Amino acid sequence: MALFLFSFVFFFIFKYGPLYGVIIAFKDFRVVDGIWGSPWVGLQHFQELFQNGDFYRLLKNTLLLNFYLLIFAFPAPIILALLLNEVRSRFFQKFVQTTMYLPHFVSWVIMSGLIIYFLSPTTGVVAEIVGWFGAEPVFYMGKKEYFRSIIVASAILKDLGWGSIIYFAALSGINPEMQESAIIDGANRWQRILRINIPSIMPTVAIMFILSLGGFLSANFEQIINLLNPVTYETGDVIDTYVYRVGLQQFQYSYTAAIGLFKSLVGLLLILGANLTVRKLSRGENGLW
Repeated sequence: MALFLFSFVFFFIFKYGPLYGVIIAFKDFRVVDGIWGSPWVGLQHFQELFQNGDFYRLLKNTLLLNFYLLIFAFPAPIILALLLNEVRSRFFQKFVQTTMYLPHFVSWVIMSGLIIYFLSPTTGVVAEIVGWFGAEPVFYMGKKEYFRSIIVASAILKDLGWGSIIYFAALSGINPEMQESAIIDGANRWQRILRINIPSIMPTVAIMFILSLGGFLSANFEQIINLLNPVTYETGDVIDTYVYRVGLQQFQYSYTAAIGLFKSLVGLLLILGANLTVRKLSRGENGLW
């Protein structure tokens, strides 16, 4: 009971309590007047949002970037967990796991600095490797067409090992008797992966997939803001970086609150839709509720 009360108080104070501030999306918020003293403007900020020509470019960049992350970054920890689960050497398995975990504990400030250094056309490791094959080095961070690929690749590199932990846990929960029976029946390693391992972790995969859709209009702000530069705005500027510039640097709190509310509503609809789809495909066996 005490643990429940502690969790209830925490979420009420830090999660549900601040929700009253959402009303500034419908007001012309002024700091000196406070939330309740600021005048109501209705849906004016939402109209400005949808009439803003930059909004659709930001929305396109955000959707494309998150779509690429969903296609490439989401399956990566699953594949890593499935492959390492088949490694017989426990020492090698633990060594690879530990090595893969380490980048997660490095901040994006440091990680971004390393990425920029490695991709430098003069002193970077990539430039050295490209030079071995006689090709001219490329200033990757100054090319807008490479920005999304760099974001996806660096996201995979940083969180690949950490994201695989939950799938390792799911694989460890598989009944060993199923594996033994499959071996007796003559199933090879790939057949056991396809027929036993993958179906056994599908409920976990489904839940993680649904949760990931909740933040589909969000991006890793810390990652992008540290790698973004004016040259790559066309393909790398997303809603979160725009909110940072407009909200914090230009003090348009109500306008950016409207953007945040729009993102939250879209995320809620995606979660509800994904959960409904997963439940129908699994005949009610999987899903968040």
